[in-house]
Amino acid sequence: MRRFFADILREPRQLAACVNRMVESPSTLLPEAANLLRREQTTYVVGIGSSWNAALAVATLLNSAGYPAIAADASELLYFALIPHNATCIVLSRSGRSVEIVKLMDKFQAAEASVIAVTNTSDSPLGQRAKVTLLLESPFDHMVSVSMYSMLALVGGLVAETCKGTDLSVLGSELTTALAFAEGRIATWGAQIQDSRWSREDTPVYFLARGASLASCHEARLLWEEAAKRPATALTTGSFRHGSQEIIRPSIRIGLWLQNNIMREEDLQLAADLREAGVSVLLVGSKLYDVTADLALDLPLTPAGWEFLIDIIPLQLAAEFSAEHHNEDCDAFRFCSYVVEEEGGLVGGHAGM
Repeated sequence: MRRFFADILREPRQLAACVNRMVESPSTLLPEAANLLRREQTTYVVGIGSSWNAALAVATLLNSAGYPAIAADASELLYFALIPHNATCIVLSRSGRSVEIVKLMDKFQAAEASVIAVTNTSDSPLGQRAKVTLLLESPFDHMVSVSMYSMLALVGGLVAETCKGTDLSVLGSELTTALAFAEGRIATWGAQIQDSRWSREDTPVYFLARGASLASCHEARLLWEEAAKRPATALTTGSFRHGSQEIIRPSIRIGLWLQNNIMREEDLQLAADLREAGVSVLLVGSKLYDVTADLALDLPLTPAGWEFLIDIIPLQLAAEFSAEHHNEDCDAFRFCSYVVEEEGGLVGGHAGM
């Protein structure tokens, strides 16, 4: 069994365990972290690579609750932004040692910024220097970020929910139930993916989504590049319709995430129009029993805004299948290291935690 696939199989249980640790532990620092966000200023949600993808979900939850937030690429924030004095930053990093994150800590300190770290490594530069450190406390994935990606988004999301006063015991119960249902559907999703024309083609892929599912959309794009080792593009569904749709032709594939209540009918019409134009369409969402698509991956219901916790799992499976189908080794990196600790050039060869 590929290590990537084994990591996917473990993911729902690891996420459920993380939910329980964060919600039930009396020593959790969620309230302390949330208090830092309640000041009237914009919060920077910072990450790079898959961590930036996770930041998209966290920023969406904060913005939807009326707390202005920007999902900031760590490298861009480091070199092209002035950090406001006394800013609040949520920094997502599984290792806490990525080179851009380490350098940003000096910049945050100079701005007297309050840093909330979400990481899996307490003794990292991020973990040691943050004002509040929320630890994932979970085994690292083999290479490709699977549970680590989802847990960063999960814990950052719980900070946002704490900030707006959500009853975490109720939310935690709903999330663990949804994760249990998701684990039960992995075999079904896998069979659908293997049987689908969409999965077996070797044509350009566009991933489209809205809201917090945009995090899954960008993470799917990264998985296609990192694991399947095939090019892909990620866009908001709205921006795709403002020019990029000129790419439409029978020789492309599109993966489209559907929201339950926002723009669902419009996006279903988009999917129908795409198929009419000869595009191979994958749909990801809940209640897909009455839709027509080349591949429809139906999700269990999740709390509103939290679809991102579940809706990446079918695409993780699809990336793993694509790698196997095209004889790519998704358990090894050719150029990237597990943690990027240097800048400039290709980083291959510097592996390790």
